[in-house]
Amino acid sequence: IGAYKMCAGEAAVADLAFAAKHAGVIQMADILPARRARGPNEPGGIKFGHFCDMVQSDRKYPNDPVRSSLEIVAAGTMLFDQIWLGSYMSGGVGFTQYATAAYTDNILDDFTQYGVDYIKKHHGGIGKAKATQEVVNDIATEVNLYGMEQYEEFPTALESHFGGSQRASVLAAASGITTS
Repeated sequence: IGAYKMCAGEAAVADLAFAAKHAGVIQMADILPARRARGPNEPGGIKFGHFCDMVQSDRKYPNDPVRSSLEIVAAGTMLFDQIWLGSYMSGGVGFTQYATAAYTDNILDDFTQYGVDYIKKHHGGIGKAKATQEVVNDIATEVNLYGMEQYEEFPTALESHFGGSQRASVLAAASGITTS
């Protein structure tokens, strides 16, 4: 999706959709535990270490930790949540809407960039903040407050992330990315 610079859509995920439909052709994953497995080679079985090697954003954007992290989040939510869990937990489009909130509209991007700017201003920069729970709480609280203010100030953000649990998941993702 990042490569095609698209918001979302099937055209951007054609290769992964092919891989998911023709898993016997492309060996991409290990079998899941028997109670969860539907087949020997489904996307849910991709090892996170392999997935990290597939997503090269930290190599491509070494000086932009926000973009690097957001590319990884987008790939992960698209593959694991939308393709695998979306079909595993079938029953409507509601479940997949949680995943699209992570990589559309640049809302998560804005919240995360604000958090990094806050770290630079108040904690000396990336990797220089004290590794304490108090610092993590401070950064996460600030990111969440900023995000909630943005949702209040811009009704289109509320419209895009139409559910409270969807907004909460985006705020949690922004806090997690910022503090990691």
